[in-house]
Amino acid sequence: MSKKAKGNRIQVILECTEHKESGMPGTSRYITTKNRKNTTGRMELKKYNPVLNKMTVHKEIK
Repeated sequence: MSKKAKGNRIQVILECTEHKESGMPGTSRYITTKNRKNTTGRMELKKYNPVLNKMTVHKEIK
């Protein structure tokens, strides 16, 4: 028997898009949740990147 998913909220990882291009070591990632019924595409949010010391666009990965 397979487990049925409870609810529509799933955990997603957001990763900085500018960090890879900058060539600096490390990554900036955030974990958040989204409603898979309302947000079917990949999420994009502006979040703070502590390495670059500014707000950057973070995209959902996986």
